[in-house]
Amino acid sequence: MPLIPKSHPRAESLLIRERLIDGFDNGLVAKEGLLAQGRGEAFDYLLGEKTGRAAKQAIKAAAAHLIQAQKPVISVNGNTAALCPKQIVRLADQTKAKLEVNLFYANESRKKAIVRTLKKNGAKEIFGTNPKYLAKLERIDSKRRIVDRDGIYAADVVVVPLEDGDRTMALRSARKIVIAFDLNPLSRTSQTADITIVDNVTRAVDLLIIECKRLAKANPDRLERIISSFNNKDNLSENVTQIKNNLTRRAGIA
Repeated sequence: MPLIPKSHPRAESLLIRERLIDGFDNGLVAKEGLLAQGRGEAFDYLLGEKTGRAAKQAIKAAAAHLIQAQKPVISVNGNTAALCPKQIVRLADQTKAKLEVNLFYANESRKKAIVRTLKKNGAKEIFGTNPKYLAKLERIDSKRRIVDRDGIYAADVVVVPLEDGDRTMALRSARKIVIAFDLNPLSRTSQTADITIVDNVTRAVDLLIIECKRLAKANPDRLERIISSFNNKDNLSENVTQIKNNLTRRAGIA
């Protein structure tokens, strides 16, 4: 079997698989997280395995929200910690956001493994681990309702890479701005979030860091214009169109 060049999109997919398998072996990733990655890979292929125009627009709007936020929080699960821990810590540093561990399939050993990984990659303080400071989100039954009262519970903007729809809805009901990464533009998460970045999180986080740096000194009026001009429903529709066009091109249909 011929080797795949590093620049080829499939090389990125293979590297992601290796990171997730390592994450599973090291106690970061739940087995259900491996299944979720399989669904994500399928949509990434349909999107052309690259960051499209719509995703770039969403990244710009997300950056504007993060810069304006008073209490931004980045929620971290096992897949995120396995795939891009260094980038997530850099994003938190750039935006002065808190990092909080929040898991659907929660157990203490996974939490500790994720905390170790984040700290190894430069994180200084991580929320969501001290039972004394935990609170509950309303309108959600899973373990993800348990959040840090000084983190997600108090946040005005929450970044949720690789999210589940129930908690996105609960966060919106709690009047928080939700920025999601989701490769499926039709998922409940995508449809419910304020801003959905339809792109592979391993690509999009780097681009979000760059955009946050670029807009860091922008005046409030400019940031407001970026935010007000973004429409998540329209952006998701553009991503669906991108998928249709890619399918048509690959099928050789004129």
